[in-house]
Amino acid sequence: MVKKNVLLLITVCLTVLLAACSDDDASSEQQVTEDGKVALTALITKHPLTKDLKDMEWLQEVEERAGVEITWEEVTADWDQKKGAMLAGGDIPDLIIGPNAITDADFAQFPGLFENLAPLIEEHGPNIQAMFEEQPQTEVLSTQTDGEIYGLSKYQQFWPETSTMQFINKQWLDNLGLDVPTNWDELFDVLVAFKEEDANGSGDPNDEIPMDFAPIGEGGFGYFHPTVLLGSLGMTITGGGGQGYFLEGGEVRNFFVDERYKEFVSFLHKLYENGLINEEAFTQDYSQYQALARGEGDVATVGYTFGWERTDRFGLGVADQYVSFDPMKASSDYDGEVTWSYDYNELNFGVNFVQMSSATSNKEAAMKFINELYDPEVSLQVLFGSLGPNIEKNGDNSYTILEPEDEEMDPGTWKWTSTWADSGPMFISDQLDVELPADMQAVDEQQAPYNDVFETLDRENDVFPAMMLKYSEEDHNQMTLVNTDFMNIAISKFGEWVTTGGIENEWDSYVEQVEQMGLPSNIEIIQRYYDDYKEQLN
Repeated sequence: MVKKNVLLLITVCLTVLLAACSDDDASSEQQVTEDGKVALTALITKHPLTKDLKDMEWLQEVEERAGVEITWEEVTADWDQKKGAMLAGGDIPDLIIGPNAITDADFAQFPGLFENLAPLIEEHGPNIQAMFEEQPQTEVLSTQTDGEIYGLSKYQQFWPETSTMQFINKQWLDNLGLDVPTNWDELFDVLVAFKEEDANGSGDPNDEIPMDFAPIGEGGFGYFHPTVLLGSLGMTITGGGGQGYFLEGGEVRNFFVDERYKEFVSFLHKLYENGLINEEAFTQDYSQYQALARGEGDVATVGYTFGWERTDRFGLGVADQYVSFDPMKASSDYDGEVTWSYDYNELNFGVNFVQMSSATSNKEAAMKFINELYDPEVSLQVLFGSLGPNIEKNGDNSYTILEPEDEEMDPGTWKWTSTWADSGPMFISDQLDVELPADMQAVDEQQAPYNDVFETLDRENDVFPAMMLKYSEEDHNQMTLVNTDFMNIAISKFGEWVTTGGIENEWDSYVEQVEQMGLPSNIEIIQRYYDDYKEQLN
């Protein structure tokens, strides 16, 4: 009886093992398509305007060359919520693509979930190695403190030194006999005139919005926010300001507890209480912000605002009415330094644009596909669209970016509609000779008013290299806890102080409160990492 039970148990175990092997074989077979390509899964976070990936000619060609067939999941909204559940469950696709879609904090929180790409790059990543050699910063951005690489950076070369320019409606100024403002006091007077007089000539003196800015998220400031005006008081911010950390003379500071920030917020409150800032500025979404500035036909709606480039900000109907202009002083008698938001690194480099799951069955094939994305000609298509409809190849390493097929569409919208654009991993080598589209050429022209302040800018000691600093897990977690609590109060207070006032009376208690949260400790940590980074550069 015992022998029978033992034999039965052995039989059951063998049956289970055979079934498991059979399942593994089936699973293995599912990794290869009928025509012999390696089957992969991938997720991409993309712009809502971007067309379906199946319609991108360049992407189909890349998959073909790499010998893979990818089943894509395309995410255009609510990524953070989706990501949290996905990472917690441990079930991720072979590849995840998108700008910092997976962060350094995610790598630390979910160890073992993502593949260390460093060995694969050495064997199967010649294009990535070429990027590291030509642009060493990209290797710094890709490498964790332990030397491992979980997410790859990018380099795209063409973008200017700031992403946020200030624009004013020159036609309105001319209609009212006014000059472009050179300081905040003059700006106030101009905005009052925009509000009280029929600046746009529509016959209705009440259809003008003197000033508008982009929606502000709970996590901090970003592009197209009025924080660029901190430059009027000598502060060089990056990326629109983020969580307030900036450099001044090699010292890490935070503008949220700087007296100059109080002066800046007080000025914005003065504008708001006089009806000079769009009443919906704190409640509108980005699409509303964009649409409002495009006016009605050839009648503009907004007088003074912030954006990337005129046609992108205002559309083709009213863009010609606007000019970018020199950074303003805080007042006519201000004799300190004037600067502006410096964003070159944020615009031309980027962190964690592509990751691979450690469970990917064919890592070599996955890396071959990733490597193809970093081929400079492919990267140009990642940014602007496919050869043919979007790009003309003139010869070896020579290209022309074509104008939109739809004459009513601006080049920026055309790019985001056609391809992954700035959201994709890429290496656009400096060796490429590229004739840029009209909007990019215009960006260079429109940035001219900022060139003087950038020429005198001390990039080593006054530009905060946020992306370049890689923190230990312990320091990163400590800083994140502080920053989360800090932003909850700082951003809330910003909106409250601009709309209802009170910063003068509450300032001291507010500063004390955020310092008790641990802000000085964060500054000390960042200073230590910045000093180490600076020493490595020298």
